[in-house]
Amino acid sequence: MRKVVLFLALVLSTVVFAQTSDPVIMTINGVPVPRSEFEYSYNKNNGADVIDKKSVDEYVDLFINYKLKVAAALDAHYDTLSSFKQEYAMYRDQQVRPTMVTDTDVLVEAKKVYERAKEQIGSRGLILPAHILIRVSTKATQAEQDKAKQRIDSVYKALRGGADFAEMAKKVSDDKQTAVNGGKLPYWIGPNQTLKEFEDAAYALQKDEMSEPVLSPVGWHVILMKGRKQLEPFDSLKAQIVKSIEQQGIRDQIAQQRVKNEVEASSGALTSQQVMDRRADSLAAADPEMKYLMKEYHDGLLLYEISKQVVWDKGSSDEAGLQAYFKDHQKDYAWSEPRYKGIAYHVKDKADVKAVKKCVKKLPFDQWADKLRSTFNPDSVVRIRVEIGVFKPGDNALVDTEVFKTAPKKGADDKQAAVLKDYPISAVYGKKLKRPEHYNDVRGQVVADYQDMLEKAWVYDLRQKYTFTVNKDVLKTVNKHQ
Repeated sequence: MRKVVLFLALVLSTVVFAQTSDPVIMTINGVPVPRSEFEYSYNKNNGADVIDKKSVDEYVDLFINYKLKVAAALDAHYDTLSSFKQEYAMYRDQQVRPTMVTDTDVLVEAKKVYERAKEQIGSRGLILPAHILIRVSTKATQAEQDKAKQRIDSVYKALRGGADFAEMAKKVSDDKQTAVNGGKLPYWIGPNQTLKEFEDAAYALQKDEMSEPVLSPVGWHVILMKGRKQLEPFDSLKAQIVKSIEQQGIRDQIAQQRVKNEVEASSGALTSQQVMDRRADSLAAADPEMKYLMKEYHDGLLLYEISKQVVWDKGSSDEAGLQAYFKDHQKDYAWSEPRYKGIAYHVKDKADVKAVKKCVKKLPFDQWADKLRSTFNPDSVVRIRVEIGVFKPGDNALVDTEVFKTAPKKGADDKQAAVLKDYPISAVYGKKLKRPEHYNDVRGQVVADYQDMLEKAWVYDLRQKYTFTVNKDVLKTVNKHQ
């Protein structure tokens, strides 16, 4: 009995310790939030590079709103969508896969690469040749082939007579990439890395020795051997090989192979995704930072999806709502200076000046662009060049001149000069406004404000729908405990 009591005491003390070491800071919709999760979010969003830093008390409301939106997304079953599952798995696995590979694993692969290279190179070693190429096409006539042979013989004779190889390469070689470097190849080569005829002739040379003219499938070469060596020891090349295979994604390849091996070892009991699920769960249990990073991905994707539907898409496509919002808040969109709502256009034929105006005169402004395109610029035929919009001074050189009666900024129309040289007749059509007359005149601002209103209304509804409590005593200990 005494042992049982001691055991229970030990268990209870462990539970109490766990609660006090990471106490619940708030409960949202019945789900407890540990202090560590709040601290992770607060510290990440209030780092040294953040301009608008929040106090802990200020951040509480933001965090609660975030959690309420996630709760709403879960209630709406956004987490069951296949698109959500795939995207979350992709983000999460990007964090998980690197943990399956160590630097030692990469070093093992680097050693394999080295050993394969060493075996391929063998006793022949590496060479660094320079060459002068006189190119000969595989379709060359006999006369062209003879001419190329005469040229290479002339080059070879000059070199034997004391001409500088590097200077000759720069002047006559048809291999322009190496010619600029005196004919020298940019890297050491080993067996089976180049044309057989070139390789056989090059490997037959000693350092500083020059070949006679050699014919390969690309033409005639004169080869000068700049250097020969055996492959360096692995330790000398280790850093270079590791860097190369890292750039080729070796860690991801190793991780994928390990997942594949684990699936095969399970004899079909596990899928690749289940292997990654288990690995992610194991990491989350051992590393709070990883746990909260994964949760951040998970909840962030849910927040994005539900915000897109409830606020962003609705706020940008609800034309009736935008118009009503603009009507109720029109005074908030006053301009400090007039605007010109219309078009600045350029035509080839003087008759098109009136034709353009007639075309759009009785149409709503938002239909002008499509009508002008279908009437004057169908398919590949371009009769007019036109810019449409709500212009303020400085936006368009032609509007500045014709409407605002100001000189255009220096160089303002230089960029269009070449394009418009074939459209010498210019005109404007529209009207000058002291204030916006339609929400589309200031659409960007209205959409942003309308979305902000929808966001606030949504948060208000969420706060009425879901319960939440904050433990203020625990809140006081944020970032102030051991």
